[in-house]
Amino acid sequence: MKKSAYYGLYLTMAILVVLPFIVPNDFYLDLATRMAINAVIVLGLNLLIGFAGQISMGHAGFIGIGAYASAILPTHFGLHPVLAMAAGAAIAGALAALVARPIFKLKGHYLAMATLGLGIIINITLRNEAAYTGGPDGMPVPTMGLFGFDLSTDKHWYWVVALLLSVSVWASLNMIDSPFGRALRALHGSEVASQVVGVDVVRYKVAIFVLSAVFASIMGSVTGHYVGFVTPNLADFFHSIELVTMVVVGGMASVYGSLVGAVLLTALPQALTAFEGWETVAFGAILMACMIFMPKGLVPTLAAKFARGK
Repeated sequence: MKKSAYYGLYLTMAILVVLPFIVPNDFYLDLATRMAINAVIVLGLNLLIGFAGQISMGHAGFIGIGAYASAILPTHFGLHPVLAMAAGAAIAGALAALVARPIFKLKGHYLAMATLGLGIIINITLRNEAAYTGGPDGMPVPTMGLFGFDLSTDKHWYWVVALLLSVSVWASLNMIDSPFGRALRALHGSEVASQVVGVDVVRYKVAIFVLSAVFASIMGSVTGHYVGFVTPNLADFFHSIELVTMVVVGGMASVYGSLVGAVLLTALPQALTAFEGWETVAFGAILMACMIFMPKGLVPTLAAKFARGK
């Protein structure tokens, strides 16, 4: 990995360290925390979509699994929140591994519909199992405690999420330049050519899908503890579409594009509140403009223009 690739990581870490001290109030700190949560999820999703070339239209389902594991297991079974988070990640990873082999035999629209169906099944299950999940109304999530210290304030969770984001960016940068990452890029380019040179295409597809699902589940648990309440909306179709849009707008196959896409699309609804009822229309118009004028995504497009300008 070139040293220049880490400059973005150092800049990201510097921003994360300084940000809590310059935001004017807790509203902006909350917004920054939500941006960072989405950034980690989108980073994992971009590894699947951008680097491996596989689509997932039901990824919010894995967020729901993590969030509800952190709510149900401590509440109904007395499990420690940290163990509940780990259990949620294990369940999401196991489910992803179970469905990946049959699902990833499909391609294109068929693959998109299959992953969409998986997300819908998870969402319906969370809504219908009211005895455990609270149904459509949701349920509270117990406070997370570590070493006798309760993570109960916005600042506590900001630093936790900032650490998770920094580690995720560092791990992703190292992974995409490893043999595993090169294999992912190879199967994105051509699955047939990858098989010819000895890449186990199915194994790599399953592995990256499981990894992406675990990313989403862990951040679902973090979201549940941070907000203190979970509802099935965390796992609905529109949330999945929002995550995919963040990947596309920021830039596929771009680690820093994932961060930019998550930041922009998390902040954009707040910036459009002045439109009073026309927020969705304005939001859609901005996304259409991005796709028309920057089809490769914001970060890759700007990087290419900057490189040509040198």
